[in-house]
Amino acid sequence: MTDGGAGIAERITPWALGAAVFLLSMASASGAVGVRSTLPEPVLVAVAAASAVAAVRARRSLGPLAAVGAVAYAWLVMWPAAVAASYYAGTHLRRRDLWLYAGGAVAVFALSALVSHRSNGYRALVAGTPANAILMSGAMLGLPLVAGLWVRARRQVLATMREQAEQLLREQVLRAEQARVQERARIAREMHDVVAHQVSLMVLHAGALEVSAPDERTAEAAALIGGVGREALGNLREVLGVLRSRDPVRGPQPTLADLDQLLDQTRALGIVVDRHDEGVARPLGPVVERTAYRVVQEALTNVHKHAADARTEVFVRYRPAELEILVRNQPSAGTSGDLPGSGWGLVGLRERVELVGGSLETGPQDGNGFQVMARIPVA
Repeated sequence: MTDGGAGIAERITPWALGAAVFLLSMASASGAVGVRSTLPEPVLVAVAAASAVAAVRARRSLGPLAAVGAVAYAWLVMWPAAVAASYYAGTHLRRRDLWLYAGGAVAVFALSALVSHRSNGYRALVAGTPANAILMSGAMLGLPLVAGLWVRARRQVLATMREQAEQLLREQVLRAEQARVQERARIAREMHDVVAHQVSLMVLHAGALEVSAPDERTAEAAALIGGVGREALGNLREVLGVLRSRDPVRGPQPTLADLDQLLDQTRALGIVVDRHDEGVARPLGPVVERTAYRVVQEALTNVHKHAADARTEVFVRYRPAELEILVRNQPSAGTSGDLPGSGWGLVGLRERVELVGGSLETGPQDGNGFQVMARIPVA
């Protein structure tokens, strides 16, 4: 049952019980399911109504229902309120209070048997003999009390099982988190030992070449390589910090405002890159701008690897409901196939774009170069 269904049942059940107690009380007083009473009907209706109201409020307070049930049974052999009180006693009372309730109920049934025995007619026959008195007390006191105790025991078992399941779930989540932290720490160590070391050597060699360069153009190229390497080391330190942290908080992330700097780095490596902005430029969400930046970055990386001398165009198109990024390059006169790649760049890029609800299209443009186009929703 859903939480909404359980809430409706919680509200309806007391009123349904009150209605059942009222109807059964009237039936008992009329002799249909009990001993017929000779009292005026308004008195019987008043007693039945009091029993119903007490039954509705029994979950909050058992006392009124127990008192009304005792009076109604001892006076009129009207049993519904007594049965309901015995059931609620089994589900709610602690052991000491339960024994007190059982003792009081036995006294009430004994008093009713005594009153019935001294009366004349049908009541004396039904409720006044010892055998019938014991049988009725067992049926109207014992059975509801046992049913209430069983329901309470079942609820306790279910609550214990639910608590154990929640504890197991918490422990499972904790173990998974610990394993995730350990794996991230292992990846961080591997990246530091392998990638950071190699990039550091590249920066050192670039610095040495810049100092001892035979001409100015070589010195500028070495300085550019050193700058790119130092930037890569900074980004790598940031990634390693994220991997080592239990609650990773990334530093400032690149946005479209940093796109020109990225293009300038590419131009410094000898690639002709043209940028074209279309539509009315406007501030976008940080996730949208960061995703767009990464699309351009990955596309330019592929140009470096596979078409280092190809002219490249970058289009930033501001649409009403989306941002479109298109990076396309002309055919290369010669490919630089000696730059290795993981093979997962475009796969990861597609996952990043789709994660924000966008789409990514990549492939040759009719045999005339290669293009990467991403559509990123801005709403």
